[in-house]
Amino acid sequence: MLIDHDTVAWVGSAAASDAMSADEIVDLDDALVTPAFVDAHVHVTATGLALGGLDLAPARSLLAALDQLADHARRHPATTVLGTGWDDTAWPEDRPPSIAELDRAAGGAPVYLARVDGHCAVVSSALADRSGARGAAGWLGDGRCQGDAHHIARAAAYGSVSAHQRRAAQRRVRSHAAALGIAALHEMAGPAVSSADDLSDLLALAAAEAGPDVHGYWAGDVETALALGAGLGGDLFVDGSLGSRTAALRVPYADAPDNHGIARLDADAVCELIVQAGEASLQAGFHAIGDAALDIVLDGCERAAAKIGLPRMLAARHRVEHCELADTAQIARMARLGLLACVQPAFDARWGGPEGMYARRLGSGRAQAMNPLAAMAANGVVLALSSDAPVTPMDPWGGVRAAVTHHTRASALTARAAFSAATRGGWRAARADDDGSGVLVPGAPATFAVWRVPGELVVQVPDARVAAWSTDPRAGIAGLPDLDGPDPACVRTVIRGTVIHDLMAQPQ
Repeated sequence: MLIDHDTVAWVGSAAASDAMSADEIVDLDDALVTPAFVDAHVHVTATGLALGGLDLAPARSLLAALDQLADHARRHPATTVLGTGWDDTAWPEDRPPSIAELDRAAGGAPVYLARVDGHCAVVSSALADRSGARGAAGWLGDGRCQGDAHHIARAAAYGSVSAHQRRAAQRRVRSHAAALGIAALHEMAGPAVSSADDLSDLLALAAAEAGPDVHGYWAGDVETALALGAGLGGDLFVDGSLGSRTAALRVPYADAPDNHGIARLDADAVCELIVQAGEASLQAGFHAIGDAALDIVLDGCERAAAKIGLPRMLAARHRVEHCELADTAQIARMARLGLLACVQPAFDARWGGPEGMYARRLGSGRAQAMNPLAAMAANGVVLALSSDAPVTPMDPWGGVRAAVTHHTRASALTARAAFSAATRGGWRAARADDDGSGVLVPGAPATFAVWRVPGELVVQVPDARVAAWSTDPRAGIAGLPDLDGPDPACVRTVIRGTVIHDLMAQPQ
Protein backbone atom coordinates (compact mmCIF):
# COMPACT_ATOMS: atom_id res chain seq x y z
CA MET A 1 0.00 0.00 0.00
CA LEU A 2 1.38 3.38 -1.03
CA ILE A 3 0.28 6.42 0.98
CA ASP A 4 0.53 9.96 -0.32
CA HIS A 5 0.19 12.24 2.71
CA ASP A 6 -3.36 11.56 3.96
CA THR A 7 -4.58 9.42 1.06
CA VAL A 8 -4.17 5.85 -0.16
CA ALA A 9 -2.46 6.20 -3.53
CA TRP A 10 -2.08 2.56 -4.54
CA VAL A 11 -2.83 -0.97 -3.32
CA GLY A 12 -1.47 -4.02 -5.07
CA SER A 13 0.81 -7.05 -5.04
CA ALA A 14 4.31 -7.11 -3.61
CA ALA A 15 5.76 -7.88 -7.04
CA ALA A 16 4.22 -4.76 -8.55
CA SER A 17 5.46 -2.61 -5.69
CA ASP A 18 9.10 -3.37 -6.60
CA ALA A 19 8.82 -0.88 -9.45
CA MET A 20 7.63 1.91 -7.14
CA SER A 21 9.59 4.28 -4.94
CA ALA A 22 8.68 5.93 -1.66
CA ASP A 23 10.25 8.39 0.73
CA GLU A 24 9.77 5.93 3.60
CA ILE A 25 9.29 2.19 3.58
CA VAL A 26 7.65 0.43 6.52
CA ASP A 27 8.22 -3.33 6.69
CA LEU A 28 5.20 -4.73 8.51
CA ASP A 29 6.83 -8.14 9.01
CA ASP A 30 3.76 -10.10 7.92
CA ALA A 31 1.31 -8.00 9.95
CA LEU A 32 -2.28 -7.51 8.82
CA VAL A 33 -3.52 -4.11 7.60
CA THR A 34 -7.24 -3.38 7.80
CA PRO A 35 -9.51 -0.34 7.78
CA ALA A 36 -9.61 1.10 11.29
CA PHE A 37 -12.62 0.49 13.50
CA VAL A 38 -15.35 2.96 14.44
CA ASP A 39 -17.22 2.80 17.76
CA ALA A 40 -20.54 4.30 16.74
CA HIS A 41 -22.12 4.95 20.16
CA VAL A 42 -20.09 5.92 23.23
CA HIS A 43 -20.16 8.24 26.23
CA VAL A 44 -16.57 9.43 26.32
CA THR A 45 -16.25 11.29 29.63
CA ALA A 46 -18.19 8.67 31.59
CA THR A 47 -16.04 5.96 30.00
CA GLY A 48 -12.86 7.84 30.85
CA LEU A 49 -13.94 8.30 34.45
CA ALA A 50 -14.71 4.58 34.68
CA LEU A 51 -11.34 3.65 33.16
CA GLY A 52 -9.59 5.76 35.79
CA GLY A 53 -11.98 5.29 38.69
CA LEU A 54 -14.68 3.08 40.18
CA ASP A 55 -15.81 0.50 37.64
CA LEU A 56 -18.09 -2.06 39.28
CA ALA A 57 -18.44 -4.29 36.21
CA PRO A 58 -16.01 -6.88 37.65
CA ALA A 59 -18.02 -7.18 40.90
CA ARG A 60 -19.63 -10.60 41.07
CA SER A 61 -21.76 -9.88 44.13
CA LEU A 62 -23.31 -7.02 46.05
CA LEU A 63 -20.77 -7.55 48.82
CA ALA A 64 -17.88 -7.32 46.35
CA ALA A 65 -19.30 -4.07 44.95
CA LEU A 66 -19.59 -2.58 48.43
CA ASP A 67 -16.01 -3.61 49.19
CA GLN A 68 -14.87 -1.86 45.98
CA LEU A 69 -16.82 1.23 46.96
CA ALA A 70 -15.32 1.30 50.47
CA ASP A 71 -11.79 0.91 49.14
CA HIS A 72 -12.31 3.68 46.57
CA ALA A 73 -13.77 6.04 49.19
CA ARG A 74 -10.78 5.43 51.50
CA ARG A 75 -8.35 6.24 48.70
CA HIS A 76 -10.29 9.33 47.57
CA PRO A 77 -11.56 11.06 50.70
CA ALA A 78 -13.62 14.26 50.61
CA THR A 79 -14.76 13.71 47.01
CA THR A 80 -17.98 12.67 45.35
CA VAL A 81 -17.76 8.99 44.42
CA LEU A 82 -18.69 8.29 40.80
CA GLY A 83 -19.12 4.68 39.83
CA THR A 84 -20.71 2.67 37.06
CA GLY A 85 -21.16 -0.86 35.78
CA TRP A 86 -23.05 -2.65 38.56
CA ASP A 87 -25.52 -5.29 37.42
CA ASP A 88 -27.81 -6.70 40.09
CA THR A 89 -29.09 -9.40 37.72
CA ALA A 90 -25.62 -10.98 37.83
CA TRP A 91 -25.38 -10.94 41.63
CA PRO A 92 -26.55 -13.76 43.92
CA GLU A 93 -28.31 -11.15 46.07
CA ASP A 94 -30.34 -10.04 43.00
CA ARG A 95 -30.77 -6.50 44.29
CA PRO A 96 -28.94 -3.16 44.21
CA PRO A 97 -27.19 -1.66 47.24
CA SER A 98 -29.42 0.11 49.75
CA ILE A 99 -28.90 3.72 50.72
CA ALA A 100 -27.76 2.63 54.19
CA GLU A 101 -25.18 0.28 52.69
CA LEU A 102 -23.83 3.06 50.48
CA ASP A 103 -23.62 5.44 53.44
CA ARG A 104 -21.69 2.91 55.54
CA ALA A 105 -19.32 1.84 52.77
CA ALA A 106 -18.45 5.41 51.74
CA GLY A 107 -18.33 6.85 55.23
CA GLY A 108 -21.12 9.32 54.50
CA ALA A 109 -19.56 10.70 51.29
CA PRO A 110 -21.79 11.63 48.34
CA VAL A 111 -22.09 8.53 46.13
CA TYR A 112 -23.55 8.10 42.63
CA LEU A 113 -23.44 4.57 41.18
CA ALA A 114 -24.99 4.16 37.72
CA ARG A 115 -26.41 0.79 36.80
CA VAL A 116 -24.63 -0.89 33.88
CA ASP A 117 -27.28 0.29 31.40
CA GLY A 118 -27.04 3.91 32.58
CA HIS A 119 -30.81 4.26 32.95
CA CYS A 120 -31.03 4.16 36.72
CA ALA A 121 -28.69 4.56 39.68
CA VAL A 122 -28.32 4.24 43.41
CA VAL A 123 -27.21 7.24 45.44
CA SER A 124 -26.18 7.89 49.02
CA SER A 125 -28.05 10.05 51.52
CA ALA A 126 -25.58 12.91 51.07
CA LEU A 127 -26.08 13.08 47.30
CA ALA A 128 -29.84 12.51 47.49
CA ASP A 129 -30.21 15.43 49.88
CA ARG A 130 -27.73 17.76 48.20
CA SER A 131 -29.12 17.23 44.69
CA GLY A 132 -32.81 17.27 45.52
CA ALA A 133 -33.32 13.87 43.88
CA ARG A 134 -35.12 12.53 46.93
CA GLY A 135 -38.82 12.99 46.27
CA ALA A 136 -38.47 13.91 42.58
CA ALA A 137 -40.37 11.95 39.94
CA GLY A 138 -38.62 8.62 39.54
CA TRP A 139 -37.35 8.44 43.13
CA LEU A 140 -38.00 4.78 43.97
CA GLY A 141 -36.89 4.94 47.58
CA ASP A 142 -33.92 3.47 49.41
CA GLY A 143 -31.48 5.38 47.20
CA ARG A 144 -32.81 4.02 43.92
CA CYS A 145 -33.69 6.52 41.20
CA GLN A 146 -34.70 6.64 37.56
CA GLY A 147 -36.30 9.22 35.30
CA ASP A 148 -36.16 12.82 36.56
CA ALA A 149 -34.70 11.85 39.92
CA HIS A 150 -31.87 10.02 38.18
CA HIS A 151 -31.10 12.97 35.91
CA ILE A 152 -31.06 15.34 38.90
CA ALA A 153 -28.69 13.08 40.84
CA ARG A 154 -26.43 12.49 37.84
CA ALA A 155 -26.19 16.21 37.08
CA ALA A 156 -25.18 16.93 40.67
CA ALA A 157 -22.65 14.09 40.74
CA TYR A 158 -20.98 14.96 37.44
CA GLY A 159 -21.10 18.64 38.38
CA SER A 160 -18.40 17.80 40.90
CA VAL A 161 -16.01 16.81 38.09
CA SER A 162 -13.55 19.59 37.32
CA ALA A 163 -12.67 20.70 33.81
CA HIS A 164 -9.19 19.23 34.35
CA GLN A 165 -10.62 15.85 35.38
CA ARG A 166 -12.98 15.87 32.43
CA ARG A 167 -10.20 16.64 29.97
CA ALA A 168 -8.03 13.88 31.48
CA ALA A 169 -10.89 11.40 31.12
CA GLN A 170 -11.47 12.37 27.49
CA ARG A 171 -7.77 12.03 26.65
CA ARG A 172 -7.71 8.65 28.39
CA VAL A 173 -10.53 7.35 26.21
CA ARG A 174 -9.11 8.63 22.94
CA SER A 175 -5.74 7.06 23.72
CA HIS A 176 -7.39 3.80 24.75
CA ALA A 177 -9.49 3.76 21.59
CA ALA A 178 -6.48 4.37 19.35
CA ALA A 179 -4.69 1.44 21.01
CA LEU A 180 -7.67 -0.76 20.04
CA GLY A 181 -7.45 0.22 16.36
CA ILE A 182 -10.39 2.65 16.63
CA ALA A 183 -10.14 5.78 14.47
CA ALA A 184 -13.51 7.39 15.21
CA LEU A 185 -15.97 7.66 18.08
CA HIS A 186 -19.60 8.77 18.00
CA GLU A 187 -20.23 10.71 21.21
CA MET A 188 -23.83 10.52 22.47
CA ALA A 189 -24.32 13.64 24.58
CA GLY A 190 -27.39 15.41 25.87
CA PRO A 191 -28.89 17.12 28.88
CA ALA A 192 -30.03 13.77 30.29
CA VAL A 193 -26.59 12.15 30.10
CA SER A 194 -23.92 14.88 30.13
CA SER A 195 -23.82 18.57 29.21
CA ALA A 196 -23.28 20.92 26.29
CA ASP A 197 -20.00 22.05 27.88
CA ASP A 198 -18.80 18.46 28.06
CA LEU A 199 -19.50 17.89 24.36
CA SER A 200 -18.02 21.25 23.39
CA ASP A 201 -14.82 20.49 25.30
CA LEU A 202 -14.56 17.03 23.75
CA LEU A 203 -15.01 18.31 20.21
CA ALA A 204 -12.44 21.05 20.84
CA LEU A 205 -9.98 18.47 22.18
CA ALA A 206 -10.46 16.24 19.13
CA ALA A 207 -9.86 19.21 16.84
CA ALA A 208 -6.70 20.30 18.68
CA GLU A 209 -4.96 16.99 19.44
CA ALA A 210 -4.17 13.96 17.29
CA GLY A 211 -6.33 10.96 17.98
CA PRO A 212 -9.57 9.34 16.89
CA ASP A 213 -12.18 11.56 15.27
CA VAL A 214 -15.17 12.46 17.42
CA HIS A 215 -18.57 12.79 15.77
CA GLY A 216 -20.85 14.53 18.25
CA TYR A 217 -24.58 14.09 18.77
CA TRP A 218 -26.69 16.28 21.06
CA ALA A 219 -29.97 14.84 22.38
CA GLY A 220 -31.55 18.20 23.07
CA ASP A 221 -32.65 21.22 21.06
CA VAL A 222 -31.76 22.00 17.46
CA GLU A 223 -30.20 25.38 18.30
CA THR A 224 -27.66 23.82 20.68
CA ALA A 225 -26.87 21.02 18.23
CA LEU A 226 -26.17 23.58 15.51
CA ALA A 227 -24.03 25.71 17.83
CA LEU A 228 -22.00 22.65 18.80
CA GLY A 229 -21.64 21.40 15.23
CA ALA A 230 -23.32 18.15 16.26
CA GLY A 231 -26.07 15.88 15.05
CA LEU A 232 -29.47 15.99 16.72
CA GLY A 233 -30.03 13.15 19.11
CA GLY A 234 -28.32 9.82 19.13
CA ASP A 235 -29.67 9.43 22.64
CA LEU A 236 -33.00 11.16 22.11
CA PHE A 237 -34.65 8.78 24.56
CA VAL A 238 -37.87 7.21 23.35
CA ASP A 239 -37.53 4.60 26.11
CA GLY A 240 -35.07 3.20 28.64
CA SER A 241 -33.46 -0.21 29.10
CA LEU A 242 -34.52 -3.80 29.65
CA GLY A 243 -32.33 -4.25 32.71
CA SER A 244 -34.10 -1.43 34.53
CA ARG A 245 -37.49 -2.45 33.01
CA THR A 246 -37.88 0.97 31.39
CA ALA A 247 -37.68 -0.14 27.73
CA ALA A 248 -41.14 0.37 26.20
CA LEU A 249 -42.77 -2.95 25.27
CA ARG A 250 -45.95 -3.97 23.46
CA VAL A 251 -46.36 -6.92 25.85
CA PRO A 252 -45.53 -6.54 29.56
CA TYR A 253 -42.31 -7.81 31.11
CA ALA A 254 -42.41 -11.51 31.90
CA ASP A 255 -41.02 -10.85 35.38
CA ALA A 256 -43.21 -7.77 35.97
CA PRO A 257 -46.62 -8.46 34.38
CA ASP A 258 -48.00 -5.00 35.17
CA ASN A 259 -45.08 -3.15 33.56
CA HIS A 260 -44.86 -2.15 29.88
CA GLY A 261 -41.84 0.12 30.45
CA ILE A 262 -41.77 3.87 29.83
CA ALA A 263 -42.32 5.72 26.56
CA ARG A 264 -40.70 9.13 26.86
CA LEU A 265 -41.66 10.52 23.44
CA ASP A 266 -44.70 10.01 21.23
CA ALA A 267 -44.93 9.81 17.44
CA ASP A 268 -45.88 13.48 17.10
CA ALA A 269 -42.75 14.51 19.00
CA VAL A 270 -40.59 12.26 16.84
CA CYS A 271 -42.18 13.73 13.71
CA GLU A 272 -41.52 17.27 14.88
CA LEU A 273 -37.88 16.49 15.69
CA ILE A 274 -37.38 14.93 12.24
CA VAL A 275 -38.90 17.96 10.56
CA GLN A 276 -36.73 20.32 12.62
CA ALA A 277 -33.65 18.25 11.82
CA GLY A 278 -34.48 18.38 8.12
CA GLU A 279 -34.89 22.14 8.16
CA ALA A 280 -31.45 22.43 9.80
CA SER A 281 -29.83 19.75 7.57
CA LEU A 282 -29.11 17.68 10.68
CA GLN A 283 -29.12 13.95 11.13
CA ALA A 284 -31.35 12.75 13.99
CA GLY A 285 -30.98 9.66 16.13
CA PHE A 286 -33.41 8.00 18.54
CA HIS A 287 -32.76 5.62 21.43
CA ALA A 288 -35.31 2.82 21.03
CA ILE A 289 -34.75 -0.59 22.63
CA GLY A 290 -38.27 -1.95 23.03
CA ASP A 291 -40.67 -2.87 20.22
CA ALA A 292 -43.23 -0.29 21.38
CA ALA A 293 -40.53 2.39 21.32
CA LEU A 294 -39.56 1.43 17.78
CA ASP A 295 -43.24 1.66 16.77
CA ILE A 296 -43.19 5.27 18.01
CA VAL A 297 -40.03 6.08 16.04
CA LEU A 298 -41.37 4.52 12.85
CA ASP A 299 -44.78 6.17 13.14
CA GLY A 300 -43.11 9.53 13.71
CA CYS A 301 -40.70 9.08 10.81
CA GLU A 302 -43.50 8.09 8.45
CA ARG A 303 -45.49 11.19 9.45
CA ALA A 304 -42.39 13.32 8.87
CA ALA A 305 -41.78 11.70 5.48
CA ALA A 306 -45.33 12.62 4.48
CA LYS A 307 -44.52 16.25 5.32
CA ILE A 308 -41.00 16.64 3.95
CA GLY A 309 -41.01 13.94 1.26
CA LEU A 310 -39.46 10.49 1.28
CA PRO A 311 -36.35 11.53 -0.74
CA ARG A 312 -35.35 14.02 1.99
CA MET A 313 -35.97 11.36 4.62
CA LEU A 314 -33.77 8.87 2.80
CA ALA A 315 -30.99 11.40 2.25
CA ALA A 316 -30.86 12.31 5.94
CA ARG A 317 -29.79 8.82 7.12
CA HIS A 318 -31.52 9.17 10.48
CA ARG A 319 -30.47 6.64 13.10
CA VAL A 320 -32.05 4.24 15.56
CA GLU A 321 -29.80 3.43 18.48
CA HIS A 322 -29.94 -0.15 19.88
CA CYS A 323 -33.10 -1.34 18.07
CA GLU A 324 -33.07 -4.61 20.00
CA LEU A 325 -36.64 -5.87 19.58
CA ALA A 326 -37.31 -5.07 15.91
CA ASP A 327 -39.64 -7.53 14.21
CA THR A 328 -39.92 -8.36 10.50
CA ALA A 329 -42.49 -5.66 9.73
CA GLN A 330 -40.55 -3.01 11.63
CA ILE A 331 -37.34 -3.91 9.83
CA ALA A 332 -39.09 -3.50 6.48
CA ARG A 333 -40.37 -0.08 7.56
CA MET A 334 -36.87 0.94 8.66
CA ALA A 335 -35.50 -0.03 5.26
CA ARG A 336 -38.19 1.96 3.42
CA LEU A 337 -37.38 5.03 5.52
CA GLY A 338 -33.61 4.68 5.11
CA LEU A 339 -33.06 4.41 8.87
CA LEU A 340 -29.66 3.15 10.01
CA ALA A 341 -29.32 0.87 13.04
CA CYS A 342 -26.54 1.40 15.54
CA VAL A 343 -26.33 -1.95 17.33
CA GLN A 344 -24.33 -3.48 20.19
CA PRO A 345 -23.63 -7.20 19.66
CA ALA A 346 -21.91 -7.28 23.06
CA PHE A 347 -25.34 -6.84 24.64
CA ASP A 348 -26.38 -10.24 23.28
CA ALA A 349 -23.08 -11.75 24.38
CA ARG A 350 -23.56 -10.46 27.93
CA TRP A 351 -27.32 -10.69 28.48
CA GLY A 352 -28.62 -13.06 25.80
CA GLY A 353 -29.10 -16.81 25.89
CA PRO A 354 -31.60 -19.03 27.70
CA GLU A 355 -30.31 -18.14 31.17
CA GLY A 356 -29.53 -14.49 30.52
CA MET A 357 -31.14 -11.30 31.74
CA TYR A 358 -33.12 -10.87 28.50
CA ALA A 359 -34.79 -14.25 28.98
CA ARG A 360 -35.69 -13.38 32.57
CA ARG A 361 -37.13 -10.01 31.57
CA LEU A 362 -39.00 -11.14 28.43
CA GLY A 363 -39.28 -14.92 28.48
CA SER A 364 -37.17 -17.21 26.33
CA GLY A 365 -39.24 -16.89 23.14
CA ARG A 366 -39.16 -13.10 22.97
CA ALA A 367 -35.52 -13.03 24.07
CA GLN A 368 -34.49 -15.28 21.18
CA ALA A 369 -35.90 -12.73 18.73
CA MET A 370 -33.76 -9.90 20.07
CA ASN A 371 -31.01 -8.13 18.13
CA PRO A 372 -32.00 -9.52 14.69
CA LEU A 373 -28.77 -8.42 13.03
CA ALA A 374 -28.94 -10.78 10.05
CA ALA A 375 -32.53 -9.82 9.22
CA MET A 376 -31.72 -6.12 9.31
CA ALA A 377 -28.68 -6.57 7.08
CA ALA A 378 -30.59 -8.80 4.66
CA ASN A 379 -33.32 -6.17 4.31
CA GLY A 380 -30.88 -3.38 3.49
CA VAL A 381 -30.74 -1.65 6.86
CA VAL A 382 -27.22 -0.25 7.28
CA LEU A 383 -25.64 -1.51 10.50
CA ALA A 384 -22.98 0.22 12.58
CA LEU A 385 -21.44 -1.62 15.53
CA SER A 386 -20.75 0.03 18.84
CA SER A 387 -20.08 -0.67 22.50
CA ASP A 388 -22.24 1.98 24.22
CA ALA A 389 -19.24 2.36 26.55
CA PRO A 390 -19.18 2.43 29.51
CA VAL A 391 -22.17 0.04 29.32
CA THR A 392 -19.85 -2.52 27.73
CA PRO A 393 -16.13 -1.95 27.15
CA MET A 394 -14.78 -0.64 23.89
CA ASP A 395 -13.72 -3.91 22.26
CA PRO A 396 -14.06 -3.89 18.46
CA TRP A 397 -12.90 -7.44 17.80
CA GLY A 398 -15.12 -8.61 20.64
CA GLY A 399 -18.06 -6.84 18.99
CA VAL A 400 -17.35 -8.54 15.67
CA ARG A 401 -17.08 -11.90 17.45
CA ALA A 402 -20.35 -11.32 19.33
CA ALA A 403 -22.16 -10.52 16.07
CA VAL A 404 -20.86 -13.74 14.52
CA THR A 405 -21.58 -15.94 17.57
CA HIS A 406 -25.03 -14.49 18.34
CA HIS A 407 -27.01 -16.65 20.78
CA THR A 408 -29.71 -16.97 18.10
CA ARG A 409 -27.90 -18.47 15.15
CA ALA A 410 -30.33 -17.12 12.56
CA SER A 411 -29.62 -13.58 13.78
CA ALA A 412 -25.83 -13.83 13.47
CA LEU A 413 -23.80 -11.96 10.87
CA THR A 414 -21.00 -13.40 8.80
CA ALA A 415 -17.54 -12.31 9.89
CA ARG A 416 -17.18 -10.17 6.77
CA ALA A 417 -20.53 -8.43 7.33
CA ALA A 418 -19.76 -7.85 11.01
CA PHE A 419 -16.32 -6.43 10.22
CA SER A 420 -17.82 -4.12 7.60
CA ALA A 421 -20.42 -2.88 10.11
CA ALA A 422 -17.64 -2.23 12.63
CA THR A 423 -15.57 -0.24 10.13
CA ARG A 424 -17.31 1.20 7.07
CA GLY A 425 -20.70 1.09 8.81
CA GLY A 426 -19.53 3.58 11.42
CA TRP A 427 -18.45 6.13 8.82
CA ARG A 428 -21.73 5.66 6.96
CA ALA A 429 -23.71 6.14 10.19
CA ALA A 430 -21.94 9.48 10.74
CA ARG A 431 -22.55 10.54 7.12
CA ALA A 432 -18.76 10.75 6.80
CA ASP A 433 -18.17 8.19 4.06
CA ASP A 434 -18.32 10.37 0.96
CA ASP A 435 -14.50 10.35 0.78
CA GLY A 436 -14.32 6.55 0.85
CA SER A 437 -13.62 6.22 4.60
CA GLY A 438 -13.86 2.64 5.80
CA VAL A 439 -12.20 0.94 2.84
CA LEU A 440 -8.58 0.82 1.66
CA VAL A 441 -8.65 1.66 -2.04
CA PRO A 442 -6.86 4.32 -4.09
CA GLY A 443 -8.28 7.74 -3.32
CA ALA A 444 -9.63 6.78 0.11
CA PRO A 445 -8.29 8.33 3.33
CA ALA A 446 -5.23 6.57 4.73
CA THR A 447 -7.06 5.49 7.86
CA PHE A 448 -6.14 1.98 8.95
CA ALA A 449 -4.86 -0.30 11.70
CA VAL A 450 -1.94 -2.72 11.70
CA TRP A 451 -2.33 -5.99 13.60
CA ARG A 452 -0.16 -8.83 14.83
CA VAL A 453 -2.35 -11.86 14.22
CA PRO A 454 -1.84 -15.16 16.02
CA GLY A 455 -2.46 -17.95 13.52
CA GLU A 456 -3.67 -17.77 9.94
CA LEU A 457 -6.17 -15.51 8.23
CA VAL A 458 -9.37 -17.29 7.29
CA VAL A 459 -12.37 -16.65 5.06
CA GLN A 460 -15.74 -17.53 6.54
CA VAL A 461 -18.26 -19.38 4.39
CA PRO A 462 -21.78 -18.28 5.38
CA ASP A 463 -23.41 -21.63 4.55
CA ALA A 464 -22.73 -24.07 7.40
CA ARG A 465 -23.39 -27.03 5.07
CA VAL A 466 -19.98 -26.54 3.46
CA ALA A 467 -16.54 -26.12 4.99
CA ALA A 468 -16.79 -23.26 7.47
CA TRP A 469 -13.39 -21.76 6.85
CA SER A 470 -10.96 -21.45 3.98
CA THR A 471 -7.40 -20.15 3.71
CA ASP A 472 -7.15 -20.64 -0.04
CA PRO A 473 -6.01 -17.31 -1.60
CA ARG A 474 -7.62 -18.32 -4.91
CA ALA A 475 -11.00 -17.49 -3.35
CA GLY A 476 -10.22 -13.83 -4.00
CA ILE A 477 -11.79 -12.85 -0.68
CA ALA A 478 -9.73 -11.02 1.91
CA GLY A 479 -9.20 -13.08 5.05
CA LEU A 480 -9.81 -12.05 8.62
CA PRO A 481 -8.30 -13.30 11.87
CA ASP A 482 -9.82 -16.51 13.18
CA LEU A 483 -12.45 -15.29 15.64
CA ASP A 484 -12.17 -18.55 17.58
CA GLY A 485 -8.63 -17.61 18.56
CA PRO A 486 -7.02 -14.79 20.53
CA ASP A 487 -7.69 -11.20 19.45
CA PRO A 488 -5.14 -9.57 17.16
CA ALA A 489 -2.87 -7.02 18.83
CA CYS A 490 -2.97 -3.50 17.41
CA VAL A 491 0.56 -2.22 16.80
CA ARG A 492 -0.28 0.90 14.83
CA THR A 493 -3.36 3.04 14.19
CA VAL A 494 -3.31 5.71 11.49
CA ILE A 495 -5.94 8.30 10.65
CA ARG A 496 -5.59 10.19 7.37
CA GLY A 497 -1.87 9.45 7.33
CA THR A 498 -1.22 10.54 10.94
CA VAL A 499 -0.06 7.86 13.37
CA ILE A 500 -2.12 8.03 16.57
CA HIS A 501 -0.95 4.76 18.17
CA ASP A 502 2.37 3.04 17.54
CA LEU A 503 4.04 -0.01 19.04
CA MET A 504 6.10 -0.84 15.96
CA ALA A 505 9.84 -0.46 15.67
CA GLN A 506 11.09 2.62 13.84
CA PRO A 507 10.66 2.22 10.05
CA GLN A 508 13.74 1.46 7.97
